[in-house]
Amino acid sequence: MKNTLYILLFLSALIYAQNPIETSLVTTSVFEAGDIINIDNFGTTYFISDNVFSKTANDKTITYNNIQLGELNAVNVFNPLKINLFYKDFNSVVVLDNRLAEIFKIDFNQMTPYKNVTHISTGYDNTIWIFNQDTQRLELFDYKTKTTRIQTIPIQSPVLDIKSNYNYCWVLTEKYLYKYNYFGILIMKIENDGCNALAESNENIILKKGNNLFYLRNSDDKPQAIKIPNLLINQFFVTNETLYIYNNKTLHELQLKIK
Repeated sequence: MKNTLYILLFLSALIYAQNPIETSLVTTSVFEAGDIINIDNFGTTYFISDNVFSKTANDKTITYNNIQLGELNAVNVFNPLKINLFYKDFNSVVVLDNRLAEIFKIDFNQMTPYKNVTHISTGYDNTIWIFNQDTQRLELFDYKTKTTRIQTIPIQSPVLDIKSNYNYCWVLTEKYLYKYNYFGILIMKIENDGCNALAESNENIILKKGNNLFYLRNSDDKPQAIKIPNLLINQFFVTNETLYIYNNKTLHELQLKIK
């Protein structure tokens, strides 16, 4: 029985290795920005340029800038009505509405106990996921009540990236990829073989290793290679089955052929 299991696992690994997910190039366009955050189903584009966060929809662009908080390190637009901006140097998060007006400003320096936050991502309701470097724990933080609803056991590996939706939070570390549910319960842990960034779409994960991308289905525990043109990948994200790859000057839109 054990030998049969090993054979099945070996055959499974071969399938993943031999059958990469195909892609087809849809369009290539010139787009110069510091970072492109996302392009949603309606064509709304979110990006950062010269430390200014911008949203373009229907040929109209609106912006948000907060020079008092220094460099804008990360933006999460999973919920376009509650956009999260993370200013790491000032240990602060700003929550914006869909008009890029401030809803909340969270200063973790003023919290008791103090929270040294290195990564954030959107949670459900009025929460955000944060990684507290001092405690090495992932926390679900309620910014209205200024309380931690949930915290995980310590994560014993340097955190590289965090992504989430309303149901789950994925934490990529140097050693493992963790998946937690909204109760903070660990439901998946797989070894990280050199990946340093991830994106999420419909509870499926795309992982970046060097200049290669891999697709991890929600129901699987082994990533599948994505066959892409020879492109420099500075940034990538996925909207449904559309993969975007950006190299600071050119935006490539590719269709994932997922079977």
